[in-house]
Amino acid sequence: MSAQPMLMPDVEGLARQVDPLSRRGFFLTASAAAAAGYTLAAGPVRADAIQTDSSGLTVGDAKVKVADGEMPVYYARPANAQNPPVILVAMEIFGLHEYIRDVTRRLGKLGAFAIAPDYYFRKGVDLTKITDIPQLMPIVNTKPDAELLSDLDATVAWAKSQGGDTNRLGIMGFCRGGRTVWEYAAHNKDLKAAVAFYGTVVDPPAQKSLWPKSPTELAPEMKAPVLGLYGEADQGIPVAQVDAMKSALQGAGKTFEIKIYPAAPHGFHADYRASYRKDAAEDGWNQMIAWFKKYKVLA
Repeated sequence: MSAQPMLMPDVEGLARQVDPLSRRGFFLTASAAAAAGYTLAAGPVRADAIQTDSSGLTVGDAKVKVADGEMPVYYARPANAQNPPVILVAMEIFGLHEYIRDVTRRLGKLGAFAIAPDYYFRKGVDLTKITDIPQLMPIVNTKPDAELLSDLDATVAWAKSQGGDTNRLGIMGFCRGGRTVWEYAAHNKDLKAAVAFYGTVVDPPAQKSLWPKSPTELAPEMKAPVLGLYGEADQGIPVAQVDAMKSALQGAGKTFEIKIYPAAPHGFHADYRASYRKDAAEDGWNQMIAWFKKYKVLA
């Protein structure tokens, strides 16, 4: 299609997902998916998407003060917990929709004060209501890294003001949010650990003015241990690029681990999408928990 050049590596794999296995299962109608709070831009929404309740949690929406306004966030934390560790949730390009909220609650159930910032709020558009990926790209691709990192710093400061233990700070994210994880790990010296699910490691040259350095270029600047989780069948993030990232991190003497799941496509953790692969998703989640425990984010 004519808009195809607008797609970025981190969503190319989703756009080109044609594996017949991806069409197994049942899907919600578009109206039911929208009513449940899911984005429609990523395609049909699985009827058996994971749903995490809020029992034992304090959850809600809040506003975080940033340089030029107030940024919406969604958070989940253990009810009555004192000084819980803080984990930032870096979302995909689809906005703060139900999957990201559910992941935030899952982290809350693990004992974290988990916060998902809606850092595209300045665009004045509800990304969750956009139904076509090419329509999203001009919006999300104009987000400068400097602003993104500042927004995340503001989220951390807010978490601290709300009683979160930012001495046990972690970040995790998916797709474009996975790239954000790598970028933030090179930015914040106080970060204890980071986990990137299929975040692109090479940026298009056209983005250089807004995104000065790609994750691979930032490898020597990583300030926290990063776990990268990738799919062998990701058509947007070739294994060769992931291997190059691994070599760059090794050459810089950084602490990291990269795991590549055989036959897994882009978005393998996204249980609401056709790309979901249960085995890889569950193992990746468990790897993340172990990583956060190893580096003292989670108890």
